[in-house]
Amino acid sequence: MTQEQQQKDYLIRGTAFGGKVRAFAVRTTQLVDELRRRHNTYPTATAALGRTVTAAAMMGAMLKGEEKLTVQVKGDGPLGQIVVDANAHGEVRGYVTNPDVHLPSNAQGKLDVAGAVGTDGFIHITKDLGLKEPYRGSIPIISGELAEDFTYYFAKSEQTPSAVGLGVLVNTDNSVIEAGGFIIQLLPGLSDEEITKIENAVGMLPPVTALLDQGLELDELLRWIVDDVQVMDQMDIVFRCKCSRERVEQTLVSLGKDELEQLIAEDGQAEVICHFCNEPYQFGREELVTLLERAIQP
Repeated sequence: MTQEQQQKDYLIRGTAFGGKVRAFAVRTTQLVDELRRRHNTYPTATAALGRTVTAAAMMGAMLKGEEKLTVQVKGDGPLGQIVVDANAHGEVRGYVTNPDVHLPSNAQGKLDVAGAVGTDGFIHITKDLGLKEPYRGSIPIISGELAEDFTYYFAKSEQTPSAVGLGVLVNTDNSVIEAGGFIIQLLPGLSDEEITKIENAVGMLPPVTALLDQGLELDELLRWIVDDVQVMDQMDIVFRCKCSRERVEQTLVSLGKDELEQLIAEDGQAEVICHFCNEPYQFGREELVTLLERAIQP
């Protein structure tokens, strides 16, 4: 494998124990670092956002076709809200309300994600499955470390016993060294002995980022937990935002005649910044007048 391939973010999906275990593993280093650069996140915020986008990328891989999902982590910590969109094509975007959060290390000497997220609040998952109404699932935050919280979500909202591992390793210059994770899902038919074997393997697993930093491939990471894993497919994971100048223009037009007239009179210009990618869209007086004309057209 070339250096370029090693650096690329990707996800693998597989099965083990004769199809009674479903396994996902993902590398999200470039994605998380891209979000760090775009939102100028401090290390603890980077880790919290990175863990959430890593989980969302794997949950997106569980979807089909044009299905997509949104993950909202709303805790009582200083981060505020984490919002992430993902789809079945490996496209992910996300942001955190307060990116400039960095806390002292926790008792284990690691980034204090739980302190930043908070332990009182909820995780909301909304899935657009192409039906009339989207699927919505919510669980209370139980730890704030996020891997445990997503484990709880799968057990309670989707009735699928799962083990979730998420990690983000941040450098001294705030850049992301490694980011990634896994989800192991236990399907009906496993014996108690098999379940115990998997639980023990998960309990003894080194941190995900430590394994990735040693150069392990994702299939090797999964084989630490389920040694007979059969990789079914692989896909790239990329940052992609759906914003565009056209969409921002539509948003401005939807403000209506009065608000646009006030904007032109008071400021003579406008700047709209996308929450998800932090891309600024600027409009001068003449452009605003044109949008006003569109707004008042019958």
